[in-house]
Amino acid sequence: MQDPRLLAKPPVCRLGCLVLVRNPRGDVLLVDPDYMDGLLLPGGAAQPNESPNLAAARHLLAETGLSLRLTDVVAVDFTPADRYLERLNLVFDGGTVHDDTRLTVPPRHRSGLFGARFVPARRLPDVMAPSQAARVSEALAGRSLPVLLHGQRAA
Repeated sequence: MQDPRLLAKPPVCRLGCLVLVRNPRGDVLLVDPDYMDGLLLPGGAAQPNESPNLAAARHLLAETGLSLRLTDVVAVDFTPADRYLERLNLVFDGGTVHDDTRLTVPPRHRSGLFGARFVPARRLPDVMAPSQAARVSEALAGRSLPVLLHGQRAA
């Protein structure tokens, strides 16, 4: 049963679905967007009714060419409205990829990205906005939560 009062004016909140991927040395995969200063974790907004883990995997594939199964969240970060809408960012654990893993970043005119690269964790504050670096630092702390869809582990 749907209560029309619950659907009349849904809250406006963007869901950011980001991925933390490391190489064997612990360096973090970051993308370099042309639309803002600093590097970011790969990822983006979920589409309406899209599960967050699939949204994160979709963005990761589109931005880097990596196809990973994402089943655990390593950080949840709420950002109040500023120049953008308020947003809830979920950081998924993408695990560790091999040194010879090839990244495939689409051309800038299609992707909005200058590129992608692995950055040593100690250098994150030098290449990211403070809030972005703090988010990644928390995600690197090693805690994780399972991704659930209707109470069941996501496939």
